Amino acid sequence: MLTMPSPSADVQPVSPKRSQIDRIGVRVLDEMVEMIVTGTVAIGEYLPPEQALCEEFGVSRTVIRECIKRMQEKGLVVVAQGRGTQVRHFNDWNVLDPDVLDALVRHDESLGVLDEVSVVRATLEGVMAGEVAATGSEESHLTIGGHLDDMRRLQDDNPAFLEADMEFHLAVMAASKNRIAATIARSYFVRPRQSARWDGMNPVDAIERTLEEHERVFEAIRAGDAAAARVAMEEHILGSWRRRRHPDGAHHLSP
Repeated sequence: MLTMPSPSADVQPVSPKRSQIDRIGVRVLDEMVEMIVTGTVAIGEYLPPEQALCEEFGVSRTVIRECIKRMQEKGLVVVAQGRGTQVRHFNDWNVLDPDVLDALVRHDESLGVLDEVSVVRATLEGVMAGEVAATGSEESHLTIGGHLDDMRRLQDDNPAFLEADMEFHLAVMAASKNRIAATIARSYFVRPRQSARWDGMNPVDAIERTLEEHERVFEAIRAGDAAAARVAMEEHILGSWRRRRHPDGAHHLSP
């Protein structure tokens, strides 16, 4: 039998060094991400040469190189030796990256990005609600039900109600034990909430209707009805977005 040698006390673990990016670098990175997301530099086109970027942003080559490295990590660009830095196809972008997602939402004039986010959320959270209905423990039911109780109690306090609403969804994700789906859905739930476009125009009975929809989700989970839990969660997420969505722009939602 082969045994691995024990690490020597003198040997320190090797970790790759990563350059720090200061506040100026963060600003430059944000602006360069926006150049790509807004199409100022379109897919397939090349960023201006390094020296031109230094002059445009008033920073050193070191800062520009670090920003380009970060954009490579986000899947936005590829550096071709001798040709420059080319913007990659949208399908290559890491749309779960906070900088990329924030920029997409910030410039989502037609609300098409938020439509797509809502569809993805509804699908994933519907699956997870079904999983909790099928396999969830009594403890998980109590946790989810506790957040629903908070929502009932906080109907007159909108910020607190929305916080309890978020905790309800996060508890369902956690109880599903589907880590990949939960990671994606959590990102698409938490980050867009920072945008005014996500808030939209809620009707006067929004809280009442939201509470009723959460009640249906929880009733299906508690009854062990996976299909009903999935449908109830999907209908809640898509219905909630449709209610508050501004009517302008072509959307990606089914009628």
